[in-house]
Amino acid sequence: MDMLGGDDIAAAALDDWRRLAQGLHARYRVDDFGAAARFVAAVAEAGDEVGHHPRVAIAPGVVDLKLSTEDAIYREDDGTEHVVEWMTQQDVDLARRITEVAAAQGLAPDPAAVSVLELGLDTPDSARVAPVWAALLTGDPASRGRGTPGDEVRDAAQRIPNLWFDDPAEERAGQRVHVEVYVAPEAAGPRIAAAVAAGATVVDDSQAPRLVVLADPDGNRGVVCAPGA
Repeated sequence: MDMLGGDDIAAAALDDWRRLAQGLHARYRVDDFGAAARFVAAVAEAGDEVGHHPRVAIAPGVVDLKLSTEDAIYREDDGTEHVVEWMTQQDVDLARRITEVAAAQGLAPDPAAVSVLELGLDTPDSARVAPVWAALLTGDPASRGRGTPGDEVRDAAQRIPNLWFDDPAEERAGQRVHVEVYVAPEAAGPRIAAAVAAGATVVDDSQAPRLVVLADPDGNRGVVCAPGA
């Protein structure tokens, strides 16, 4: 199934959901674990009907969901096809169905609260270092390039954040690894403001609000990403 572009996902108007990194994400508030379990059971039934299911995590007072397709098709300009993890029409359709389930159970969405953490590593030769990180982080060589045409390391069980590689335009002394925090567009400004109030400085906001680079007082960098902005 073909992957969807950002404009297609935006046009779907999924009010309860936000596009972060490779998936659609939603958070619903629940009163207790029983309510969470009933919601997840109803979501499972909806997914069974179409043969597609979200990733689900239950924490106190919330249920978090992620929708993506592991075998989406990405086509380069020359027609070369890659199998990637990304969002497809089946994710949009199931997101709408889950929204209906949540509404029927009286659950309130909290899309501004969704977030995703990824790691970035600067290297001029990702093919040389990626096998090391695949083994170290997941113990599985197949996690290198999983769901991506590049060397990115992605754990099939999603126990750890994705690790991707970047060839920096210029050498930077010191830090080579940085974190990327994906947040909902409406949360990006407050998140950056909170970091600045805590002592961070803005290093690069040339791509704001989609991407803003921050540094802590020691110069360690982090990036706030709002891909739907």
